[in-house]
Amino acid sequence: MSQTTVGKTYLKELEAEVTATRKCLERIPLEVYKFKPHESSMEMGYLTLLVADIPRWMALIVEQADIDFATDERFTPATAEDVVKRFDENVQRAKKALSNVQDETLQETFSLKNSGQVLYSSPKLSQLEQTVNHMVHHRGQLTVYMRMNKIAVPSIYGPSADERNF
Repeated sequence: MSQTTVGKTYLKELEAEVTATRKCLERIPLEVYKFKPHESSMEMGYLTLLVADIPRWMALIVEQADIDFATDERFTPATAEDVVKRFDENVQRAKKALSNVQDETLQETFSLKNSGQVLYSSPKLSQLEQTVNHMVHHRGQLTVYMRMNKIAVPSIYGPSADERNF
């Protein structure tokens, strides 16, 4: 049995992004979930729930052989606090999976499917690399939506224009 060095590397990546991501999610009221900056853009609510759910995807990549978008669980929050709670639960599940995964497991194939049709397959390790980046990318989109809705953007990698404490 090998060590879990690779999983722990991605655990550190996830942990580095959790605080700022949580701060964003805490600030988004359900009332703005229908907002779209352009007709081809995602709704703010969809984007918010996507960001909250991506850590769960990290756990699923480790635990399963695939995710099928057609049958994957859907989450419908009743409150903004429900979204933050969901995010926290997903992060804990991802942390557990990444802490315990063996390096050999990350060489196995993982597939994204839609109604059983394979959209994409690659080693689990490649999927983990992309998933951390995916969360950061969509969080960045979310901060633009926040700014457009006059929701204070938190400090992420340095001071925010909305949180200058100089």
